[in-house]
Amino acid sequence: MRRLIERCAGLDVHRDTVAACVRVPGEGGERQQEVRTFGTMTSQLVALREWLVGLGITLVGMESTGIYWRPVFAQLEDHVECWLLNAEHLHNVPGRKTDVADSVWICELTEHGLVRPSFVPPKPIRVLRDLTRYRTVVARERGHEIQRLHKVLEDAGIKLSSVASKVLTASGRDMIEALVAGTRDPEVLAEMARGRMRPKIPQLVEALQGRFGPEHALVATRMLARIDHAEEVVTSLSAQIKEVIAPWEHQVDLLVTIPGVGRRIAEVIVAEIGPDMGRFATSAHLASWAGMCPGNNESAGKHRSGKTRKGSRWLRVALVEAAHAAARSKGTYLSSQYARLRGRRGPAKAAVAVGHSILVIAYHIISNQERYSDLGADYFIARQSKETYKNRLVAQLERMGHKVTLEPIATA
Repeated sequence: MRRLIERCAGLDVHRDTVAACVRVPGEGGERQQEVRTFGTMTSQLVALREWLVGLGITLVGMESTGIYWRPVFAQLEDHVECWLLNAEHLHNVPGRKTDVADSVWICELTEHGLVRPSFVPPKPIRVLRDLTRYRTVVARERGHEIQRLHKVLEDAGIKLSSVASKVLTASGRDMIEALVAGTRDPEVLAEMARGRMRPKIPQLVEALQGRFGPEHALVATRMLARIDHAEEVVTSLSAQIKEVIAPWEHQVDLLVTIPGVGRRIAEVIVAEIGPDMGRFATSAHLASWAGMCPGNNESAGKHRSGKTRKGSRWLRVALVEAAHAAARSKGTYLSSQYARLRGRRGPAKAAVAVGHSILVIAYHIISNQERYSDLGADYFIARQSKETYKNRLVAQLERMGHKVTLEPIATA
């Protein structure tokens, strides 16, 4: 095979050890290979870095599971070019399975250009990504705690969720705190309703008649404290994210023009894909990397169902959430797309398809630095032939047992 990289290294990274193999030019045109094993403490990673720099290594390919690659990458990225390799791609090519053999195999594949690097954003974006991901985790835990509180209320016979849209509305919070404090009179509790909950007082009186006891009060108190703490953490993280994302505030302002994309979703998109779309050749490459497009599954000329590949789960969750929000918008292209797909593909697949569209739109918005321009809810109908659309509607009415007669309307 033709050699592409003259001085390269392969690293097999684990929690406690890093197996490193280097391949450099030797005497007489032969390739010289050396393998060493290093620890993962900072001092040992510095020794690894000095060894690679001293040999004039220009490219390092590394394979790792979990997050063990991050300290190694941080030590090397300012000194040599680093490629984080996909373990699945490496395993597709047969080889011996030991740490040392893996490092040799990684080095050889890197040397001959048989692997591609994974997308690793620059340091500022990695910091932003860590913040947005942790905020998502805390917000998810807050939602789980609210669900547990709902179960406690149901166990006590308090049917607040049957009347209110959410358990922890402003009115619901006051009623739960009053229950915890010892108030048991349903009429007194129902009078705490605010705003649009006031007309529901008769239903609330009936829903708040239960057997809320001291054991329920004890658990509910702890749950409310955890929910409040999670809200404080989310608020403080959002403030920190706003400071970190300030250099890319313009991209966030452009992304929020997409239906269904709020500021939080826009921050996640910037954190996951970065502000520079030059890393992805086309929007299709970005969608494939994110795992937001169907996979290919063809054999003997037959096309089978191709499920989406594994991608960024953080980005996928945000895009699907934005898709459901866009589906509730009125008179937009994305809501029309969701409605067309939901009937024949189901809500889950329709949400992924709309999420794919949002990601493609985000790619072009960031690339072109322009606001979103909606195609309109009638975009799919306008693309059809009027005659074909008319015949389809007539056929649908006839299948329902109606006799259809068409008469054109005279135009002024």
